[in-house]
Amino acid sequence: MITILSIAIDALAFGMVLFIISIGLSVMMGLARVVNLAHGAFAMIGGYIASYMLREAGAGFALSTLVAVLGTIAILMPLEFLLYRRLYRNADAFRQILMTIGLTFFIIGITNTVFGPTSKPIPLPEALSGPLDIGFRMVPAHYVLVIACGAITALGLWFLLDKTQFGTRIRATVDNAAMAESLGIRTEILYAATFALAVGLAAFGGVLGAQLLPIEPYYALRYMVIFLVVVSVGGAGSILGALAASLVLGLASTAGKYMAPEFGDFFFYLTVILVVFIFPHGLLGARK
Repeated sequence: MITILSIAIDALAFGMVLFIISIGLSVMMGLARVVNLAHGAFAMIGGYIASYMLREAGAGFALSTLVAVLGTIAILMPLEFLLYRRLYRNADAFRQILMTIGLTFFIIGITNTVFGPTSKPIPLPEALSGPLDIGFRMVPAHYVLVIACGAITALGLWFLLDKTQFGTRIRATVDNAAMAESLGIRTEILYAATFALAVGLAAFGGVLGAQLLPIEPYYALRYMVIFLVVVSVGGAGSILGALAASLVLGLASTAGKYMAPEFGDFFFYLTVILVVFIFPHGLLGARK
């Protein structure tokens, strides 16, 4: 029983990291209709900025995270205007994939040139770096923050997209952009805001999850498939689907590594195959 509870705690923390990073990609694919394979690179930029702020500038963890999120958005918003805006509504998936993969290698090259080719640790403050006694075992205190932030992110996005005027306009733009424009909705502003939201979530997840998915020179390529898989399993644009997929895949990965570490990620991808076979549109994805 203790082993099961231990697996559940670790799986929940890992799943929440996957969710916080991947939900930004889900937002881009579901709302902006862009297959953004550079999403992992956005998370990497956030991690690099936070690492610099913590280790070189001497800033605190909270401030470094905020600067990482805002800094990543500021760095990448020109790309929304120059590149991504050309992909909305009128570009096929192949063109999107080629452009965003190329952008991934470009970002990797730039970050390695500026920050160097070494891994970038993100040290935690004392309050988060120690163990926490939860009765049946000691867990890293950082896990509590990750789980709480994952839950808050899910609730916040649900409220933003389902209960606000911004969310209503986004859904109208997704359903019929031409009609939305004719009604006076500034779709280009909505797309830019969606892009900024996705970038901010990627950076936030990159910083928060650095203890489980370390920031290193080829982070963007190493985890790109994992983030894309989470969106595919959950269903693009579905907050609840991305959360469910992250938790299911986090459980499969963690349980597999507990019970059969020699198999690596076999159980993770086996679960992906089974879920996609049973739910070809994703756990909660809309049928096309």
